[in-house]
Formats: sequence, structure tokens, C-alpha cells
Amino acid sequence: MLSEFPAERANELAKRKRRRVKQHRDFVRRRKAAQRQREKMAARSPFSLWLMRIVIVVFCVPALVLTVYAFVPPPATPLMVIRLIEGYGLHKDWVPLSKISPSLQRAVIASEDGKFCGHTGFDWQAVSHAIDRYQSGNGHILGASTISMQTSKNLFFWPGRTFLRKGGESFATVWLETILSKRRIMELYLNIVEWGPGIYGAEAAAQHWFGVHAAQLSPRQAALLAASLPDPLGRDPASPSAYMRSRAGTILARMRGVPAGERLCQGQPPIRPEVTRGGVRLRLPPRF
Repeated sequence: MLSEFPAERANELAKRKRRRVKQHRDFVRRRKAAQRQREKMAARSPFSLWLMRIVIVVFCVPALVLTVYAFVPPPATPLMVIRLIEGYGLHKDWVPLSKISPSLQRAVIASEDGKFCGHTGFDWQAVSHAIDRYQSGNGHILGASTISMQTSKNLFFWPGRTFLRKGGESFATVWLETILSKRRIMELYLNIVEWGPGIYGAEAAAQHWFGVHAAQLSPRQAALLAASLPDPLGRDPASPSAYMRSRAGTILARMRGVPAGERLCQGQPPIRPEVTRGGVRLRLPPRF
């Protein structure tokens, strides 16, 4: 036994040495691989590096801007600048949601986005119907824009119907719904939306078309303003056409029961939409 002990001890020491040598080799190999990776990154063209930086900026900018807009009114939007260059002027007056008639809040929800308080930025059923219309041969996608999507479009993008803008609008909407409350989204929307040539926001629109403040709008005046939203440059809420009067009547009927003011989006559970595509029902979980 005594003669075997030194041999076992020597074997154990040899094993430890081989283990240390292997660990050292692995360390050297990893260090060389990291060095090669750094050299590869350094050898990349300036275009690739700038492209990567642009992607990072594009991904982060909406979140940073929306964090600021959670507390500060937007000074202007791309559409305002475009219309100003086109010669329409710029008339806007920011007011808090508490100074905007609850009737106008109800009217835009009834007209533009009946599921505003329940969805998380997207009305998937309307999106499904819009895709079906596009695939049927209409040639372009109409509808499916929620108030959240329209707010994102007005804050960050230009007017027009392109897949590029729609994709960017959808991306910004995810950030919008993640960072801002429904009340803040509605407040932003009602203060930046276009309501006539160079007219932006509820206060400027109320004064221009009806000579009153936004808080004093009647239900019918609110419905007429909401009816003009699809074509603010071509429709006159103060002298409505027969179609606008009919549309305003429909909006007035839908306004009943829509929560607004202090009750806006209170006590309404998130929608769990069901979208049927190709005979398959997709159940999309709500975000709480």
C-alpha cells in the first residue's frame, strides 16, 4: 500500500497538470477568437457601421420622443411642416384634455375607432378585413387605422398610403401604446390632428369653424368635426354637405354610451380579438 500511494499521487498530479494545460489552451483559443472578431469588426466598411447606427437610432428614437411627449406638447408634426410649405399656414392651440368637450372625445371614438379603449393599438379584425379587400383587387389598403395609429402617423410620418409608411406607423404605435396612457394618446390626437387648411387641434378647429372654445362644442358640432376627419381639406364642418350631415347623424347615434372626460377608458377590459384568416381562428392575447 505504501508503494502504491506515491504512484497514485503522481497520477493525480499529472491529471491536474493536463487539466490546467487544456484550460490554458481553451483560454488562448477564446482570446484569439475574440481578437479575430474585433479585427473583423474593425475591418468592416464605414457603410456597414453607419447602417448599424441608423438602425439603432430608428429603433430608439420613437421611444425617446414619446417619453418626452408623455409630459410635453409636441411643438410641431411633419404634416404641419409640409402644409406650411404648401402655403396653408399654421394655426394650433394646445389645450389639456379636461378643456376639450367630452362630446368631441365621444365623436372621434364613435367615428374613427370604436374599440379605442379596449385594443392595444391595433384593431385586428379591421386589419383582416382591410387585407381581404386588398387581396380582392382594390389595389390599396383602406381603413384599419385606429386612433393610436393615426396619432403615431401624425407625430412621426408624412401623409400618403405606402407600405413603408404603414410599417413605420405600426412600429411607432407599439411604442405609443407601451409608453403612453389612453388618456394621453387621446389628448395628443385631439391636439395635433388636421381639421382644415392649416388648422390643427380641437381648440383651433372649434374657434375657426364655430367661433367657440373646444370645451364649448355641442354634440352636433363635435359630430360634424369628426365627420370631416377623413378629408379635412375638402370638407367644411360649418357648411356641411348632405353627406356630412348624414354622417354626423350616424356619429351622434353612436356617441351614446361612449365614455369620455374623467370616465374615458375607465373600467373597460382589454379586447381579446379573434381574427379568422383562411379558415383559421387566431386568438390574440390582450396586453395588460
